[in-house]
Amino acid sequence: MTTGFKHLARLTTAALVLTGALATTAVAAEVKKLAILVPEEGTDFGWNQQGVDAARAVAEKYGLEFLPAEGLGYGDVRPTLRELAGEGASLMIAHASGYNTAAPEIAAETGVPVAIVDTPDGLKPGLVADYTLSGHEGAYLAGVLAASMSRTGTLGIVVSGEPPSWNSQSAGFAEGAKATRPDIKLIYAVIGPAAYSDAAGGNRVTQSVIAAGADIVFGQGDGSSFGMIQAVETTKATDGGQAWFIDVIGDKSSIDKGFLLSSVLWDMVPVYSAMVEDLKADTFGTKHYSIQLADDSVRLLHTSHIPDDVWKKVMAVRDEIVGGKMMLKPVFDAQDVRALMTSVQDAPK
Repeated sequence: MTTGFKHLARLTTAALVLTGALATTAVAAEVKKLAILVPEEGTDFGWNQQGVDAARAVAEKYGLEFLPAEGLGYGDVRPTLRELAGEGASLMIAHASGYNTAAPEIAAETGVPVAIVDTPDGLKPGLVADYTLSGHEGAYLAGVLAASMSRTGTLGIVVSGEPPSWNSQSAGFAEGAKATRPDIKLIYAVIGPAAYSDAAGGNRVTQSVIAAGADIVFGQGDGSSFGMIQAVETTKATDGGQAWFIDVIGDKSSIDKGFLLSSVLWDMVPVYSAMVEDLKADTFGTKHYSIQLADDSVRLLHTSHIPDDVWKKVMAVRDEIVGGKMMLKPVFDAQDVRALMTSVQDAPK
């Protein structure tokens, strides 16, 4: 190669490196606004609030403008998605399983990336990412806790629907309870197919589960969980003693009247942070996101109602899971979950 050609090659290489650097910078610069869409107000101490709070925290972390859209319900959110895209959203987090059809459609229409839930096979590089999160490890610990403290030998699981995230926790809870107390009875009750905000239904169904013998109820319900905990507060267990409630995702300690035993807490900040990083690295839509005990993105709430010896036992199980001595596989199928239960109370048709 002649000197001239060598010089040209060096210039070309330098130009390519510079172009690549500029492209990377351009991708990063495009992440300016973070939007999240939730069906209920972000004040439920659960799914909606944790999503909104985490998205706000991530927006602050990366210096992004935050665009929250709350209380949208479970209907057609396409107009809202288009509006947010028009406002310059760099990423729209569609934080409800009912949005996992509309969001990819609007992403394809507008070119704005979206994150959806409960659709693991919905990945589209650069456009659609899924975060079907599973708190099954934390729910397993909740099952160990409940079985260790139950007086009646019967536990209840009340759910506001059967999405994959709820199913994996129901199964994890059942598996943890059975491993701790093989003769434990599990009553599984469904409020409705999508009764996430049905507080009255949560109250009614939880009362029936307690009447059937459960003295500890593991509830998964978003807004309906307020009805569940109200039922626990006002209904005695069949042995005449107090019933207890184990919540999910958020921490209701600030409104607890002495009946909140624990909660399987979720922290979505690491998940949403990873999404922003993937957008910057141009790898968005190529991987799945998870939460786990190992980094405390899933953890069990330690309340003063839990005896020290029981908590020590639960934490010993946690150490086994984190250390790899115990492998827990998430169960996402509703029928597989039902097979783990002693009895099932279905919602009225």
